[in-house]
Amino acid sequence: MFIMTYSSTQNPVEALGNALNLAQEIRQQAEATEQFTSILAQVPQTPETAELLTLLWNEVLSARRSAAFWQQLSDIEKHMTDKLAANHFQLQQNYLRLMQEQ
Repeated sequence: MFIMTYSSTQNPVEALGNALNLAQEIRQQAEATEQFTSILAQVPQTPETAELLTLLWNEVLSARRSAAFWQQLSDIEKHMTDKLAANHFQLQQNYLRLMQEQ
């Protein structure tokens, strides 16, 4: 996976986009937060703006973690459903074989 890190010559909007892309992976959210903090320090702002942007960033990270959790839960559910269907099919085959033997 190619990851573009933030540089001081990069447009803050592009840098934020890169940080958001990096935040997609839960294991890389710490690095994404470091990039966001670096961006935030270079953008002219009021204290209220900084607080608002930080709050929004934290919500983005929370939403990404939540999405990853529900994706994992969905994958587990799919695996269990597939296994249940395979077991059901095997039970049907066993029942048909038993009926033929009688």
